[in-house]
Amino acid sequence: MISRFISLEWKQFFRSSYWQKSIGLKILMGFLALYFILVFLGLGFGLYTLLKKEFPDADPFNIVKNFLFYWFLSDLMLRFFLQKLPVMSIKPLLTLPIKRNKIIHYVLGKSTISFFNFLPLFAIIPFGIILLSKDYDTSQVIIWILVMIIFTLIINFLNFIIEIKSAETELAFLPIILLVSGLYALNYFNIISLSLLLSNAINSITTNPLLILIPIVILGILYYINFSILKKKLYIDSSLKSKTEIATSTDMTWTRKFGDIAPFLQLDLKLLWRNKRSRSTLFIMVLALLYGLIFYPNPTYQGWTPMFIFVGIFITGIFMINFGQFIPAWDSSYYKLLMSQNIKYEEYLNSKYTLMIVSAVVLFIISIPYVYFGWDILLIHFAAMVYNIGINSHVLLFGGSFNRKRINLSQRAALNYQGTGAVQWIIGFPLLLFPVLIFYIPYKFFGFEAGIATLIILGGIGIVLHQKLMKYISKRYLDSKYEMISAFEQKN
Repeated sequence: MISRFISLEWKQFFRSSYWQKSIGLKILMGFLALYFILVFLGLGFGLYTLLKKEFPDADPFNIVKNFLFYWFLSDLMLRFFLQKLPVMSIKPLLTLPIKRNKIIHYVLGKSTISFFNFLPLFAIIPFGIILLSKDYDTSQVIIWILVMIIFTLIINFLNFIIEIKSAETELAFLPIILLVSGLYALNYFNIISLSLLLSNAINSITTNPLLILIPIVILGILYYINFSILKKKLYIDSSLKSKTEIATSTDMTWTRKFGDIAPFLQLDLKLLWRNKRSRSTLFIMVLALLYGLIFYPNPTYQGWTPMFIFVGIFITGIFMINFGQFIPAWDSSYYKLLMSQNIKYEEYLNSKYTLMIVSAVVLFIISIPYVYFGWDILLIHFAAMVYNIGINSHVLLFGGSFNRKRINLSQRAALNYQGTGAVQWIIGFPLLLFPVLIFYIPYKFFGFEAGIATLIILGGIGIVLHQKLMKYISKRYLDSKYEMISAFEQKN
């Protein structure tokens, strides 16, 4: 049965309409995977020497054990945002005489061969080999490696429980942030020394191998919990049930002040508030306003003025970037109907543009309190806002003409790559890195004021040429109109 499941997934992978279109992205992800493998290998083979050099009087093995708490905490955090639940097209299988238990066991078993589970081994095993070459006790090293593998699997299944439960909330990423922050705070303020407890627990297991049964039992319990959760959801009619809610409506008459783009603006505002993924971009925008607190008060970054340009672009343009990079995919579920209407494409795009520039202005106003860290910070935010309005908004609209992937509006937004293609990865460079480079060149030769003036002038030019740029961008959308309709119809 397992071989049959593998065969079905293999056929689905190569027969998918997205396979050839996203082959470039798969190659890029392959290179990234190879890069991280090499990094972890280097860490595994070089960690002992590095620790011995920095802490000559301490045992590197004990130092590693003391830092495992932070390793596991980081692993859990990264998995939540980057690792997705192992899914397969199970709905057709539910009508066949296949036991649900076999399907669930296959899905959970598939999760154990995830890249996130194999990656730590490229550091753990080399480090263990180095320990053996340094005449450490062989049995203790082998038990430690086994314990690390078991803990990696524990984190794997714990992450799935958190993901499934948090997916039921609006702010899906808040539970994991609160959990990780809470554990870190307990350890950091010595309320409960979790790093010491974990280190002592691993020491006890390595000296008494029978205690390894405890993490194995914990792993089994987490597996059973995942199994039970998935079994409750594995019914055909579970996907047919609809959530009953009290309907709310508003006529948004105030949008009529915007003239011909008012109907499209109303559509965008309703989309933002009524759908889970688009609504999450609003909450992410609020969190992004705190981004400057990481850099501005930190003495480490003082003097890194070009970095502050990046921060300014990010703070004043976070909504613009999150919303704009998926234009017109936000409307993919009804794009065919929309394009069958007698509408002017330029008006449709201008409604998106209006929403983006209003967000940039509002975010700039809200970020004014950052002037506490200096008037130059306020000036950076103003220049970033103008550049976002004049340049980045048009870059996003132009990039949208290459979007060919449908978006599921019912999913969360936090690091969700559903609907993301090569366009979104490539467009990030001109959005975030180009303004830093544009600022840096005059800043390096003529000073801070010259760099700020360059950003403002370029943004101003983009604002003045808005009409001409929109005509060209609208033509690009019209030329690819039927390609988009065909692509957005693809649901698999």
